[in-house]
Amino acid sequence: MSKVVHPFAYRLGILRDWRHRWFADGAQYQQNLKADILLREYLQKELRGMYVGGLEIERNAKQLRVILKTSRPGVIIGRSGEGSTKLRNQIAKFLQKRKLPVPEIKLDIEEIRSPESNAAIVAYMVTESLEKRLPFRRVLKQTIEKVMANRDVKGVRIALSGMLGGGSMSRTEELKKGRIPLQTLRSDIDYIRERANLPLGAIGIKVWIYKGEVFAKNSKDK
Repeated sequence: MSKVVHPFAYRLGILRDWRHRWFADGAQYQQNLKADILLREYLQKELRGMYVGGLEIERNAKQLRVILKTSRPGVIIGRSGEGSTKLRNQIAKFLQKRKLPVPEIKLDIEEIRSPESNAAIVAYMVTESLEKRLPFRRVLKQTIEKVMANRDVKGVRIALSGMLGGGSMSRTEELKKGRIPLQTLRSDIDYIRERANLPLGAIGIKVWIYKGEVFAKNSKDK
């Protein structure tokens, strides 16, 4: 009972859908799984700084569909779609280099309307501020105020751990505002882990954002 469970995995099949959606059998399953893990790692590294809040992959027999959710779609798409074409070619080269099958690649870029309610974007905002050497307490306070200013958000919690403030010993600092009901299955909680690379070492960042409870659509009719 005391085990800490990832809030996303805890709600799979209840509030959340899988981030990789496809079906395969035997050796094909292993191949697809390896390709997806490597591709996710590559894209997260390649698109760092472009405020990507979500990455989903769908497959069928002939097509690989990559769905990118970002608050700055224009940065990825580029002028007259040059950026998206370049990224599609990079994905094909990446798969080819690792001797993985290269299907027809389709790239969908979706805009995130309220970036302050997306945990991944908030975590990157904190990372960016810390890497600019801003005081971590000020960063925490300002970020939490910015997130709570959003109507959709009911609660936020940010935790930092590492050599904070240039200290000689690593420690953990946390700031919370509002409610974060982790054990309630119908609570819509967005969670992410991020890392800020500083001269003294890496600082781990965890962000929880609570956006209220999700009920069944037909609950009013009953």
